[in-house]
Amino acid sequence: MSPREAPDRRKTLGEFRVNGERREVAYEPHRTLLEVLREDLDLTGTKHGCELGECGACTVLVDGVPVLSCLTLAQEVEGCAIETIEGMADKGELHPLQDFFAELGASQCGYCSSGFMLASKALLAQNPSPSRDEIRVALSGNLCRCTGYVKIYEAVELAAKKLRGEPCEPSRECTHGR
Repeated sequence: MSPREAPDRRKTLGEFRVNGERREVAYEPHRTLLEVLREDLDLTGTKHGCELGECGACTVLVDGVPVLSCLTLAQEVEGCAIETIEGMADKGELHPLQDFFAELGASQCGYCSSGFMLASKALLAQNPSPSRDEIRVALSGNLCRCTGYVKIYEAVELAAKKLRGEPCEPSRECTHGR
């Protein structure tokens, strides 16, 4: 193998802000954010799905914006605020999206859940009162093969309501009364 054909084995020492913590990691420049998160930082909640940017299982937030980590080079997001599913809970308290996904059964096998929740969190940060159609559009880049989506949409609607400070109306979907 000639030097021109040899793979690039140089390491880049990168600094990332992941889930509110400053992290340094040495990685090869061709590696994706997904690979660095899962393999170097041991944040396995971000899922390895299609590797084509079609399923959304690898969705993370970069500076609050949903990004497909399988298509993003790690070096592109150095210094940015990266949030994974592991960073959604606050001091041990589940985020309302996590809470309602669990309560409503919006997660069946759970593989797609982290991507859906992070995309939903970004939506609710931009639009605290989304319509069902706006939720559907915001989550259209995320695929689920188990749920049929209705419970996912309901979980987002109830989380939005809770985040707005509105009481949860007692119904079969919402039994917390939070």
